[in-house]
Amino acid sequence: MNKLEKYIRDNHQSFQVEPNEGHFDRFKAKMDKQASAGRKIKLFPQVLKVASIVVLIVISSLWTYEKLSTKNISDGISLSDISPEYMEVEQFYAQKVNLTYKQMNRTNLFTDEKQKIIVMHELAEMDSIYNNLKKDLKTNPDDERVISAMIEHYQLKLEIMNNILGQLYEINQTYKQTDHENTEI
Repeated sequence: MNKLEKYIRDNHQSFQVEPNEGHFDRFKAKMDKQASAGRKIKLFPQVLKVASIVVLIVISSLWTYEKLSTKNISDGISLSDISPEYMEVEQFYAQKVNLTYKQMNRTNLFTDEKQKIIVMHELAEMDSIYNNLKKDLKTNPDDERVISAMIEHYQLKLEIMNNILGQLYEINQTYKQTDHENTEI
């Protein structure tokens, strides 16, 4: 047995003392005070969480509204918004341009990936010009010059794309003939 155990056994009677009068009442009051303070502390994080969710919803709603409203303003209007005749013209040229894009992407006409990137970048530049024309059309919907410029843009873009395709076909044919002649020798 160690010294502590011996001391406790020898002085067992002195440890059997009852607490002072009112001790349990003071203890209960302290516990109630801590419990009520704990509820306040627990309530604050809940309110903070709800407030942060509300703030996130408001910010995302404002961002979405701004993007949608900015998109409508910045996109302008297309030829199809002016009249049904222009809608047919726009659909015709848009279909031809999309077909030509598909031909350029579908075939392996480009001998170098850098060439393809450069051509696609230039065509994207042409698209940005068309978007500017759409904005001009929105501000001046009755201006025949803007409408003519949009139609000419489609025609020019289609012509350029066809020229590029023709040149790529020629280069590939020449390359195949040279390659074929080299294999025969």
